[in-house]
Amino acid sequence: MVDKEYIRKKHFVDGWSIREISRQCKISRQTIRKMLDDADLPKYNLTMDRPRPAMERWIPVIEQWLREDERPGVPRKQKHTAIRIHERLKAEFPDEFNAAESTVRMWVHRLRNKRPEAYVPLASDAGELAQAGFGKATIRINGVMTEISLFVLRLHYSSVIYARAFSTEKLEAFLEGHQHAFEWLGGVPGSVRYDNPKTTVTKILAGPLREEHEMLSSLRAHYLFDSEFCRPGEPHEKGGVENGVGYVRRHVCVPVPEVSSLDEFNRILQRWCDEQREKRQSEWMQDQQQLRPLPARPHRCATSHAVVVNRLCLVTFDRNRYSVPSYYVGKTLLLRAYAERIEILERDRVVAAHARRHERGQTMLELEHYLPVLAYKPHAVTHAAVVRQLPEVYQQIRRRMTQSRPDGYKGFLSILLLHQSYATSDILNAIESIDPEYVTAEQIRTHIERHIPTTSTVPDELLQYRLKKQNPAKNDLLATGVVH
Repeated sequence: MVDKEYIRKKHFVDGWSIREISRQCKISRQTIRKMLDDADLPKYNLTMDRPRPAMERWIPVIEQWLREDERPGVPRKQKHTAIRIHERLKAEFPDEFNAAESTVRMWVHRLRNKRPEAYVPLASDAGELAQAGFGKATIRINGVMTEISLFVLRLHYSSVIYARAFSTEKLEAFLEGHQHAFEWLGGVPGSVRYDNPKTTVTKILAGPLREEHEMLSSLRAHYLFDSEFCRPGEPHEKGGVENGVGYVRRHVCVPVPEVSSLDEFNRILQRWCDEQREKRQSEWMQDQQQLRPLPARPHRCATSHAVVVNRLCLVTFDRNRYSVPSYYVGKTLLLRAYAERIEILERDRVVAAHARRHERGQTMLELEHYLPVLAYKPHAVTHAAVVRQLPEVYQQIRRRMTQSRPDGYKGFLSILLLHQSYATSDILNAIESIDPEYVTAEQIRTHIERHIPTTSTVPDELLQYRLKKQNPAKNDLLATGVVH
């Protein structure tokens, strides 16, 4: 730069000619003319590509592999990395390929260095748009690290956010998440934008068109909102809720919460959502005024399935088994699957309810469902699976009674049959008040009746079933309603 400054000053200030400067400074006249035309710092301009002998032959191969990665159906997490490309080249061309891994990484980076996509900022009116989706988080339930699914719905105008935790991302959780969100908001946005969840989108068609699950259509018909979908593989188009899931994780799940149940964690989540809504009170009030009103009744967020009760008093759903009262063996019932519970109905009446299991191969049993069978098959009480899952205090009584005398199982069955007339909590309280070494059914009954008024909890169908077994001659009277 000093040479350029000296030469330009000699020419333009002192009036030296190009020939004189060339003679005095020993620089060619062509170089001097370039310096006089341009006062910028000297720079190197590459007029032709540098030779690349080590990679010249392999660049088309790498380009071909990268193009194959972009074909439909290739898993996103199973595409070529630069390291994998280097490994393949060495393995498939061992005698010819000799470039270093760093060289391959540089060229893969260049070949993938596409022009970044441009985005358009989005805006919406109050109450017009919300975004919804699922994300994963980990919490500790009763000391066990458990992965949960967070349903998040976020209003676009005010950024008010609602979150609820589920054990799964199945269709029932998707529906129930909307129900809880709309009830918490006190209204319904005009439209909700989604990614393309497999639970609700059965087929992606051209452009914005989708084949949707009938349950999503039913949800929209009930709450009267519209749905929009992102382009496939472009979840950033609902970036508000994508960021919202991370926002919930960072603020509610750090450090990892320790709770006794999913319900307890949902209460924590809702308190946090209430606090966040208060912080956006001004924008929230505008959103709230424009939300559509809630329908008169909530939507039933369950899928329905016909099930047959087998001879073990069980119905099977989603590879798990749930017990029903023995009265219904051989009958076809209706099972309603909610996100976290199962209801089994005869016509419109619920005859059994269970917590829903999301693992496979689980069996959920209720003692009351099997008591009528145990009443006429008393010896089965010693090894019945439903009995073996009772609290340890029952097992102590069972072992004591069955080991003390051959027909001791009958005394134990008498205790279990008390569940037909009294609440489980009352029976357990009575057992705790009596010496377990001497507890009997009569002592439990006396204790309960002394402290709590007797109230029968026997369902009508179980009472009728027991009467039929005890005296079939009463069948006709039961059918006519003379006996209740």
